[in-house]
Amino acid sequence: METLQKNTVKEIGQYVADDFRTAAIFSKYKIDFCCNGNRTVEEACEKKGIDSTKLIKEIQQVLDSKSGESIDYKSWPLDLLAEYIEKKHHRYVEEKTPVLRQFLDKLCKVHGERHPELFEVNKLFTASAGELASHLKKEELILFPFIKKMVAAKLENGAVQYPQFGTVENPITMMMEEHDNEGQRFRDIAELTNNYNPPADACNTYRVTYAMLEEFEKDLHLHIHLENNILFPEAIKLEQQFG
Repeated sequence: METLQKNTVKEIGQYVADDFRTAAIFSKYKIDFCCNGNRTVEEACEKKGIDSTKLIKEIQQVLDSKSGESIDYKSWPLDLLAEYIEKKHHRYVEEKTPVLRQFLDKLCKVHGERHPELFEVNKLFTASAGELASHLKKEELILFPFIKKMVAAKLENGAVQYPQFGTVENPITMMMEEHDNEGQRFRDIAELTNNYNPPADACNTYRVTYAMLEEFEKDLHLHIHLENNILFPEAIKLEQQFG
């Protein structure tokens, strides 16, 4: 069992990589565990004015608890993890994006006069939708295929033919920068929507849209976490094995 002393120097992203149940604790305190997972608990708590001892105790309770299921994504082969991210998280974005854009357009027309923040929310989500569509294709057509080729080469004790982008760190750096951009965009959306709490005069569509936006953000957090904290660093390690 890990001690509280060790926990204080462990990075947030590593906590979540080791046991995804801890993500609920970080989300509760609005601490970003995906894009900004490379901080210690103490650093994040100091910035937000949170008692780090209290948060660490909550994390320890989760780590000590045997109840509930936590998927050990770190144990998965990288080709399987890449395939899972594409089939689950990429597909989620592709399916939910057009629905949310339609709902947001409707809210702006019906409620925009009384709630002008909806126009900015719509603008931010539309920008995110466009950037994510391009981002996912770059992963599916460029980065993920190379990761799968490396896995196959290692299994067959073969060599890797390096693509035009050179080292895998080049596209990974670009993907992580784009992750940061989307993380900030959704922090802005959360602030504009009062953390996805609809106003008193909200209709059903209004409430459903906010609930969908919140779900979209949570899925995006897991999506980014799996890449930033597990897939990408492990892909860099794998490439280094080929010299």
